[in-house]
Order: sequence, then structure tokens, then C-alpha cells
Amino acid sequence: MRRLLNILWLASRDYRNEWQMSGFFVLALAAVLGPMMVLFALKFGIVGSMLGSLIEDPRNREIRPLGSGHYDAAWIEQLRRRPEVSFIVPRTRTIAATIQLHSDRAKRIIQVEMIPTGPGDPLLEGLEIPSDARQLVLSASAARKLQVRPGESLDGSIARRLGGRNERVHLPLTLLAIAPSASFARDGAFVTQGLMTAVEDFRDGRAVPALGWRGSAGEATRYYPGFRLYARSIYDVAPLSKALERLGIEVHTRAADIEIVRNMDRNLSAVFWLIAIIGLVGFSFSLGASLWANVDRKRKELSVLRLVGFRTGDIVWFPVIQSFYTGALGWATASLIYLGVAFAINTMFQGQLKSGETVCRLLPEHFLVALGLTLGSAILAAAIAGYRAARIEPADGLREI
Repeated sequence: MRRLLNILWLASRDYRNEWQMSGFFVLALAAVLGPMMVLFALKFGIVGSMLGSLIEDPRNREIRPLGSGHYDAAWIEQLRRRPEVSFIVPRTRTIAATIQLHSDRAKRIIQVEMIPTGPGDPLLEGLEIPSDARQLVLSASAARKLQVRPGESLDGSIARRLGGRNERVHLPLTLLAIAPSASFARDGAFVTQGLMTAVEDFRDGRAVPALGWRGSAGEATRYYPGFRLYARSIYDVAPLSKALERLGIEVHTRAADIEIVRNMDRNLSAVFWLIAIIGLVGFSFSLGASLWANVDRKRKELSVLRLVGFRTGDIVWFPVIQSFYTGALGWATASLIYLGVAFAINTMFQGQLKSGETVCRLLPEHFLVALGLTLGSAILAAAIAGYRAARIEPADGLREI
């Protein structure tokens, strides 16, 4: 241990005394590593922002069945238990899924599309979800036309023609929240599945005892023509849609857009690692050749160390310690270069980005990975010089005296 500490001290003093040459090695490493860090930061920032937008937007996880089906509650529940499914709720017929709304402030009555909802609805994340048939969440456009705010009351009305007569029922509703425009761009109302089926039953002439609406007896088993389905993540969209297609259900998804971004991520990663490997291997050989030449230049001094009692293994540490300094200082210099360039790039594109987005970005773990790869390459290069140093004999120094 004492011999190792002595070698550490001697290698450090030698590295400091030859600061010009040491500085050139550090700058050479920074010139290779700095641009690679900027390149990876651009790839991570741009593609990461695109993936982040895809992941955060729940509409990208939606799987919509095309056409009309015949699904009962048991089938819906079976699909809900799949691990890829985040949210599912059955839909009634589109022609029956409308309701007319009126408020005390608005002069007109508007007709809105009803959307079934329930706990965990991705489009209503962070909002209060309707729990009974007398509650609803309005889309932003519908709320603006009705001039209402959360907590206020609305009058809902549904009409039907039965037995040659026109009938209309009214239902008092409470507005729980207003959904953002991104959730539903048209005039819409998020309501419980119970209200959806009640409206459909009323329009079909069936009775709805819970709401006091008269009619004929309902069917024993209810079948739904469609459903609202959201995958757990964008990565589950493709396998879940394929599973539905195997069941004969044709669906529409944004899987193509998701796959484009994922392919871009894979291709850019492959290009980056190809450039990184070429750069690191080239620098490793360059640094190894320089350290080899340095060992040859100090052959006499190193042989004297062997002569005074240092072992072969101790001498090998001499170039390894100096390459470690070069790697650490080169990484630090490259990190400073990256921080300056990243600040300039992000400032340049600041006006074109959303809040919190960056074009050029690295995480703390990326800096640690860069440090590990740099030190690994530097120590690998030092192994070449270490092999040369291990072949120095004590007599070599005596011959040159």
C-alpha cells in the first residue's frame, strides 16, 4: 500500500509538472466527448419531448372500434381485466347518445353529445367524475355556450315519439367540472353509463323506474354497440389492438404515429452509439499511443524506480493514474462545453417550445454514464502503456547512466 501511495504521488507530480502535455490530452478528450454529449442531448431532448407528448396525451392511448358490435357486460368486464387495459366503458348507440341542455344564463338550448365516463377516465384526469345520473362534466365549448360554472344547475331534456305521440322528459343536472378543450373539442357532456342507458331505454320506449320515466319492460340482457377503451400506455396500444383484431373487431388507433417516433428514437440511438464508439475507440488508441511514447521517454526514470524496489505491478499504475486524471478532467471540460452549448441552443428555440420543454437536455445519470465510459476508455488506453512499462528492467536505467 505504501508503494502504491508513493506511485500515486509521483504520477501526480509528474502529471502536474508536464501540465502543457497533460492539458493537450485533456483538451483532445473534451473535443471528442463534448460534441458527442451535445449530439446525444439533442437526440434525447427532441425525441424525448415527442415521446413525452405522446405519453402524456391520453388520446394517443385510445382504441376506437369501427362499426357496430354486439357486446354484453360480461365481455366488457373480461376485456377490463386484461393488463394492457387502463380504462373501458361501454357505449350506447350514437343516435340515442344526445341530450338537450339549458341554463338560466344562456338564451338558447344546445344539443350535446353524451360520452360515458367513470372512475379513471384518462380524459378527465384530475377532475371530479360523475357518480350518478344527475351529474355531468361539460366540454369547454358546451360550457362556454351555456355560460355555466362548476357547481351550477342545468336542465336536461330528452324527447321521443311513442305510439304516435311526442313525449319529452326533463332531468335536473349538476355541473361538476369543465373538461379542457383537448379532452373533447365538440359540444359534449361526460355522464355516467347509467344515464346513457337510461336515455337509450327512454328513446326505445322502455321504462326507467329510477328516473320515473314510463314505458315497456326492458330486456333481460343488454348489448352495447361499442365501447370507450384506453390502453395502459402507448406501448400497449399495438398489442391490444392486434388482440382485438384477432377477435374480429376492427379498430382505429394512433399506433402508426407512435411507431414513427419509436423508430426515430431507435435509429438516432444507433447513429449516436456508432459515432460514440468510433470516437472513443479512436481517442483510446490516440491516448494509448501518447502514453506509450511517454513511458518510452521516461524509461530511465521508471527503471530507476524498479531499481529502488518498486515492483512491476507498481510501475504499471503510473500510466493508469495519469490516464485517470486525463479522463476525469476531460469529462469535466466536456461537461462545461455541453452546458454552454445547451444553454445557447435552448435559448435559441425557447419561443418555439411549450413550457418545460427543452431541445437539448441531459439527465444526471447521462453525465455519470459519460464519466464511466470516459474513464473506462482512458484506463483501457493506459493498459497499452502499462504493458510497455511492465517490460522495463532495472538494468535499463543503469545502462543509460
